Amino acid sequence: MSLSPYVPIIGLLALAAGFALFSVASARLAGPRRYNKAKLEAYECGIEPSPQPVGGGRFPIKFYLTAMLFIVFDIEIIFLYPWAVNFDMLGLFGFVEMVLFIVAVFIAYAYVWRRGGLDWD
Repeated sequence: MSLSPYVPIIGLLALAAGFALFSVASARLAGPRRYNKAKLEAYECGIEPSPQPVGGGRFPIKFYLTAMLFIVFDIEIIFLYPWAVNFDMLGLFGFVEMVLFIVAVFIAYAYVWRRGGLDWD
């Protein structure tokens, strides 16, 4: 068996690995070396770090909920791409189904917006 169909894939992987290594090395060489207390602290999504009790403690999960909402809506929108590719073959049935899907997505978006799920405060 010939490996010629895999040569472009292997070349692309080698190019990606080379770019990643070059980016890390050049950032290490060209980046600033002035460290201060703020840069060495752990970043917690804009929340000031505070000592937590040993057994854990309550912390705001608003940022994580916003990130999960983004992922959910992003995945729902990804479903539009296959539909757009096969739009001609699906006909009226495919169009009606996609309109219903988009309406469902907008209803979910309006619900989250109305409940304050997109507010940062």
